[in-house]
Amino acid sequence: MLSSGLTLIFSMMGVLNFAHASFYMLGAYVAYAVTGVVGFWPALLLAPLIVGAAGAGFERLVLRRVHKFGNVAELLITFGLSYVVLEVVQLVWGRTAVPFSPPAGLQGSAFTVVSTAGQGMSLVLGKAPAEVCAAAVACSTFPLTRAFMMAVALLMLLALWLLLTRTRVGLVIQAALTHAEMVEALGHNVPRVMMLVFGAGCALAALAGVIGGITFVTEPNMAVIVGSIIFVVVVVGGVGSLAGAFVGSLLIGLLQTLPLTVDGSLATLFTSWGWRITPETLGYPLLRLSLAQVAPILPYLLMVLILIFRPRGLLGTRDE
Repeated sequence: MLSSGLTLIFSMMGVLNFAHASFYMLGAYVAYAVTGVVGFWPALLLAPLIVGAAGAGFERLVLRRVHKFGNVAELLITFGLSYVVLEVVQLVWGRTAVPFSPPAGLQGSAFTVVSTAGQGMSLVLGKAPAEVCAAAVACSTFPLTRAFMMAVALLMLLALWLLLTRTRVGLVIQAALTHAEMVEALGHNVPRVMMLVFGAGCALAALAGVIGGITFVTEPNMAVIVGSIIFVVVVVGGVGSLAGAFVGSLLIGLLQTLPLTVDGSLATLFTSWGWRITPETLGYPLLRLSLAQVAPILPYLLMVLILIFRPRGLLGTRDE
């Protein structure tokens, strides 16, 4: 969900928005404040609109003035904005987590995977009855909030794809990136288009923040947790490609989670490949690291390999 908004800003506008994760955090806190007044479901729509309007105003008043100085100036100004947003959030809501719970309609389990001896696995909608789990080998529940997150992410991807490929607005946005003078000569206000694109990207980040806030923990550090990984997703998937952002998100998610289930070390992996591991070579600390321990660096290692062998990414359409 975050990579979709960053694809709009970074890929379509060419703006290095280092504050994208801060808009994600701001969306969660704004939704938390609005929920106390009008409820969660109106806040789900109002928070992205508020944050998107703030992002559009920032582009109009600040970012546009430094655009002529190049990408380094844009990077520095958005990097500074991330610190400003963090300090404002801590000043208003404090440094500890806030109790932002999901609404009653999103509490509970979407489905339960029941594993029974001799019958394999079966799927039960909602939470399986206690007597079913008592007779089963294992019962694994899938939270309703995560199912809601997946549904919104897919709808967001579909909506963005339709907007950019099937509407006149999408054609103007893509043309304004590479042929701004021609688009302006046809009567379109290119600065206003860029302002709206930046605001839309911030609104998508805020929408992800609202859902992430009720699914995980709403705290000031939530921006730091996802700040770097979303750039990895966009780079691996491919700059300028929504499909690449989707594929990159799935790939990075698998790289972050699947190795956590493996207890073997690198020495075990090399042994399965036919390499001879002696007690002397096991003295190297690197070979004793388990795959679960090296899982956090795997996405960044993949990004380095992508930049070396395919700089435009898996499904990228641009070379920069």
